[in-house]
Amino acid sequence: MPDREPPVSADLYIGLMSGTSIDGIDAALVDFAPPGPKLLGHYHQPWPPAVRDLLKQLSQPGDNEIEQLGVADISVANHFAEAVAGLLCQTGIQARQVRAIGSHGQTIRHRPGAAHPFTLQLGDPNHLAEKTGITVVADFRRRDMAAGGEGAPLAPGFHSACWRNAAEFRVILNLGGIANITLLPADAAAPVTGFDTGPANTLMDGWVDRVQQRPFDEQGAWAASGRVIDELLDRVLGDAYFKRPPPKSTGPELFNLDWLRRHLPEASHHRPEDIQASLCALSSRSIIQAIKRYAPGCERVICCGGGTKNPTLMNQLRQGLDAPVETSAEYGIDPDHIEAMAFAWLARQTLQQLPGNLPEVTGARHPVILGGIYQA
Repeated sequence: MPDREPPVSADLYIGLMSGTSIDGIDAALVDFAPPGPKLLGHYHQPWPPAVRDLLKQLSQPGDNEIEQLGVADISVANHFAEAVAGLLCQTGIQARQVRAIGSHGQTIRHRPGAAHPFTLQLGDPNHLAEKTGITVVADFRRRDMAAGGEGAPLAPGFHSACWRNAAEFRVILNLGGIANITLLPADAAAPVTGFDTGPANTLMDGWVDRVQQRPFDEQGAWAASGRVIDELLDRVLGDAYFKRPPPKSTGPELFNLDWLRRHLPEASHHRPEDIQASLCALSSRSIIQAIKRYAPGCERVICCGGGTKNPTLMNQLRQGLDAPVETSAEYGIDPDHIEAMAFAWLARQTLQQLPGNLPEVTGARHPVILGGIYQA
């Protein structure tokens, strides 16, 4: 494909995202020139099974972690660079035309509640800048933590830029491995808030992978075939995380199959599809409870993330919420593209020396400029 010259007014950034589901890399090319943001291209690259297995292994304590972490850090960066190359080839844009890459990295630990809170994302930005020839902004979460915040979620600032509306109170619901909500009051004077509600896909993905060796429950069909185990649902909804007030954030470090096993010591006498149905109900019920408690009067819920492809989960949300439940596709942005676009926006904020966090969301003491800059 011949190189395509963007408009003179173009303000191009690439966002890279690999979420807690560890299913693949999403790369988005975004033009922030007015009236932007405008998505110019998206490229998805699945993780090779061996890399995916290594990243999942590193998400839990284990042996020889430092050696494996070093290997994975470079491997992730190399695959990120391949995704950038694929995106540029697809769009016909040259590396020199892109101002920066915003790289979220692959989270392997997120411990905001530890005695010494920390978060760790892999994907060495030095290698990424060297291989792509593009300036990289990375390591977004730790500066927010240094300012007393949870380091997450960071997408609400972008959600606000895209969807805040003076005519109605909206909630943006991201259904990734973990579910998080952004509250966008109609009143411009009211702060934007948000937090992680708990699991969205991570437990369902983990269970179907263990039982059926499939990465996810296609169309939520397996969950739909089962019956909710009320006793199990009540038990897991009683977890302390759901009772904690925001700001709060979490990840598969908490919500994993070991967590499920602790709540379900006699799993053998339950049908696997009933456990899957119960995990889907856990995701929807915890989200519904969070929205009703912290966003009373919400007039519209706009969903993004991979969970929007699960009709069973989406139907439960529509049945349980009083407001219309839509997807970002109805506003011109594919639900799978939002998070990568958000990190392109965060890179732009950093280069413009503007804060990227919202203290009302993360709990930080004040707004801060996020990330480190690795020059091309």
